[in-house]
Amino acid sequence: METKEIAEKLVNWCNKGDYTSCYQNLYSPDIVSIEPKGAQMEEVKGMEAVAQKGAWWEETFEVHSSAVGKPIVADNWFSVRFDMDTTHRPSGQRSQTSEIAVYEVKDGKIVKEQFFYNIPTE
Repeated sequence: METKEIAEKLVNWCNKGDYTSCYQNLYSPDIVSIEPKGAQMEEVKGMEAVAQKGAWWEETFEVHSSAVGKPIVADNWFSVRFDMDTTHRPSGQRSQTSEIAVYEVKDGKIVKEQFFYNIPTE
């Protein structure tokens, strides 16, 4: 698959809430996932670790709504904007956040994802 096709599929599946299809069809088994410094699970490697990260997210946050913007593609890279309305389950605090995700594609699979957002301060 070309980068543009991968980007469009990721956006379509994410907007439907079908993250499993993204992981099964678009990600390399050797995926590297990076969050901002100070975030929970700053860097994880491999599908098992990404699955654990996803499970942690689902346990920790209730998602009221989310939307993913159109991808911007450049060579083997693409980026998308995520907008989310979530509640942090442990604290009960609800917030609206936006983040930019940048993906690297190699040999028809996503090999790296990196998320950029502000970490809330208390």
